[in-house]
Amino acid sequence: MLSPARITQMLMDIVFMMLGLLVVWLGASGRIYFDRRSAPVLILSIALVVWGLMAFARPAQPCVRWEKWNRGGSLVLLGLVLLAMTRVPFLWVPKLLMALGLVLVLRGLLGSLLIFKQS
Repeated sequence: MLSPARITQMLMDIVFMMLGLLVVWLGASGRIYFDRRSAPVLILSIALVVWGLMAFARPAQPCVRWEKWNRGGSLVLLGLVLLAMTRVPFLWVPKLLMALGLVLVLRGLLGSLLIFKQS
């Protein structure tokens, strides 16, 4: 039986998977338009990378080490792909949006598997 804390983590991973599927769908349909070269997008991408690197710097118990790598690694990947999106040609943006969504889906799947593995 999963504890309430683990159930909450599982629900968060399901939310990440659904968000990732939404971003993949938006990238595939090409129906999202935003100023990808604006300052807020650049600040967000840098903040995601820094936040992910800070997750690696915090000490963790051995039993949750892989969860920490999953969370930190996905944040760093999201930040790097978003940073790349600000500099690539416009035709690559839908593919990079789909890559962002796939990172979120994989983060949710791996997080769910790690939760079930520990219980």
